[in-house]
Amino acid sequence: MIGYKAFDENLQCGGFQFEVGKTYETGRAKEDLRLCSDTVFHFCRELYKIESVSKYIISKNRVCEVIAEGDIVTDGDKYGTNKLTILREIPREELDAYNSCNSRNCNSGNCNSGNCNSGSWNSGNWNSGNWNSGFFNTDSPPVRIFNKETNIPRNDIDFPSFLYFDLTVWVSHDTATDEEKEAHKIDIETCGGFTKAISYKEAFRIAWNKASKKEHKKLLGLPNLDNEVFKKITGIDAEYEIKKEEEK
Repeated sequence: MIGYKAFDENLQCGGFQFEVGKTYETGRAKEDLRLCSDTVFHFCRELYKIESVSKYIISKNRVCEVIAEGDIVTDGDKYGTNKLTILREIPREELDAYNSCNSRNCNSGNCNSGNCNSGSWNSGNWNSGNWNSGFFNTDSPPVRIFNKETNIPRNDIDFPSFLYFDLTVWVSHDTATDEEKEAHKIDIETCGGFTKAISYKEAFRIAWNKASKKEHKKLLGLPNLDNEVFKKITGIDAEYEIKKEEEK
């Protein structure tokens, strides 16, 4: 099982010293394994879970990809195994792609509770600014979209499906570069590939390219559509690309 484990600046966790490329065993039998004890080495299946189940902060601590090669116990969020291999340390530039309190919701900013925000402290979706939606509200106000107010509730807006995407992609062994094959050798041999973090705009471009012409045109129906604002957030000149599609 592939996962992620965080460490302090010395690549230590719980006072135990780890080293990239090495395998560690607790020497405990399956029936003796317990989370939050020295019978297991802890890890998470998803990178963003690290901050919710441990003291470590992704933006500050060192993080490695690991593989659990022994028996496993879990509570659904935190995992533990009696045999753990440290595959590689994730470079800081890859971790920066997860610079979010909610990376599972495709946020690349900080402390967002909505989806696909590149700014910070937003509770809506696809914001590149900060603190959108106000404070201490219990009602459902009209949506502010493309930097302008509307009188339309959120549920009345039909957003294109390509606006929902992941900040990771699967790289198979046959598409990996020589450098990636070396860095992810064990992952590729075990799983046939590896998960790679990508930037916010890269993710948007991939989602856009996979979407149908119908979904692209749905964007044009959004309230207050501002192509320049959309381009600034996503890197995509939607009006130009849609026009080129129609000319084909």
